[in-house]
Amino acid sequence: MSSIGKSPSLTLEIPVPDTPQVAIGKVANLFSRMMHFLKAGDVEHGHTHQFDHLTLLASGSLRVTVDGATSEFKAPHMIYIHKDKRHELVALEDHTVAFCIHAIRDKETGDILDPSMVPGEVRGEDLLGPR
Repeated sequence: MSSIGKSPSLTLEIPVPDTPQVAIGKVANLFSRMMHFLKAGDVEHGHTHQFDHLTLLASGSLRVTVDGATSEFKAPHMIYIHKDKRHELVALEDHTVAFCIHAIRDKETGDILDPSMVPGEVRGEDLLGPR
């Protein structure tokens, strides 16, 4: 996905059909990826992370598959995803909104960065490891 607008704390991504609209927010040492699933059946395709993270289901409902095991959740709900686990999200309702939330980490060590160590001109996405 390509960026279409940026500010120091917000990046919007160009939507791909049948996937959620995405906005990324960064403040201090917190990364948030908002996913707005416009239609039931929209999919955030399977991927892994090198760290544990939370997915906050703010509205609607999701089918979440983690390493082949599937569960369904209805908002409001916090979903814990272990590191290195392949996971996929499928909206079960129109206008489902979920946020992936984690600390910003050093891509070399995976350590959570102290916000005072990050110069103001450094973009948060430069600090993130592979998705």
